[in-house]
Formats: sequence, C-alpha cells, structure tokens
Amino acid sequence: MVVSCCGLICDKCEFFGRQCAGCLEVKGQTFWAKESMPNKTCPLFDCAVNVRRYKNCGDCAELPCATFVQMKDPNSTDEEHKAGLVRRVAVLKGK
Repeated sequence: MVVSCCGLICDKCEFFGRQCAGCLEVKGQTFWAKESMPNKTCPLFDCAVNVRRYKNCGDCAELPCATFVQMKDPNSTDEEHKAGLVRRVAVLKGK
C-alpha cells in the first residue's frame, strides 16, 4: 500500500501510476499542485515534510489542522469530505 503524506491511499487513486507517482515520490509536486499552487507543491506536504521534517501529517500533534481540513477535493460533497478526513487521520495514526 502506498500512502500519501496526508493519508490518501495512492494505490486507490485514479491518477496513481498515470499522472502521479505519489506525493512522496514527487516530493509534493503532484500534477494538481503544479497546476494550482503558487510554489508548485502541495501545502500539506510542504508543511509536514519540507518545513517540519516529519514523515507525514500523522507525526503532527495538530492533525487535523486547518489546512488539512480546508483542502477539499472540489468533486466531493461535504459529507464525503468529512468521511474522508476521518479515514485519512485513521490511516496516518495507524488505527
């Protein structure tokens, strides 16, 4: 299982292996981050790995922080987003 810095399971993503090799592999510069983020890097990866030197967001005592909660897939409903947050935190905390 390949897990992203924010707890997404890369292997289950439709973009994995095609448009994305996983955030750890591309050092947070995923295809969507390159297209939409000012510094071309996912803000969660940048905070957790680049700035705080954690393995992933799961090492942070602030999980889920405001950035983690605010970063929502525009294609998901609010309910899907909330359920996804719970799953991702559980993955990161090893539950």
